[in-house]
Amino acid sequence: MPPPRFAVPIASLRRRTSGVRQVSTQGPVDDLAVLGAEVPGGADVAVELVLSAYPGGIAVTGFIDAPWRAECRRCGGRVDGSVHVEVRERFVEGDCTGEDEDAYPLDGDLVDLEPMVRDAVMLALPLAPLCADDCRGLCPGCGADRNAAPCGCAPVHDPRWAALDALSAGSAGSEDSGTR
Repeated sequence: MPPPRFAVPIASLRRRTSGVRQVSTQGPVDDLAVLGAEVPGGADVAVELVLSAYPGGIAVTGFIDAPWRAECRRCGGRVDGSVHVEVRERFVEGDCTGEDEDAYPLDGDLVDLEPMVRDAVMLALPLAPLCADDCRGLCPGCGADRNAAPCGCAPVHDPRWAALDALSAGSAGSEDSGTR
């Protein structure tokens, strides 16, 4: 069985105290998606990392870059972007409990970076992407894309705001009498 895609040999790194190794690689990571945003299948995720040995583990710092695509939350149009994530993680020997519960497990002479890469990218994917900050969305009446052209529908009034609408209509009709 071949080693995992983001597996890095660390035997020589662990033999030296304070050993350091730079890792620069890329490859696809399957099934990276959250609430409609996803890394396209087969797209490369790039990592630029520094692995540092310390007694009992490996510290990993650096950056992860991945493209993503999603649907605009207002108009439903396609949105493309990329994430650039800074990581600072630890891989420790043995059971990851107690003070090491936020670390990744380290087993043997290979460190598999893919779980860390997966977690970092998943947390960085947008939950509610927009095609543009000023996206006007779809008309709630006819469904037309208001970014393309106005639809001509009358503004929809929410009945929950009726009392405030009445107040604003009343104040617009009254004029200042000039009383002192």
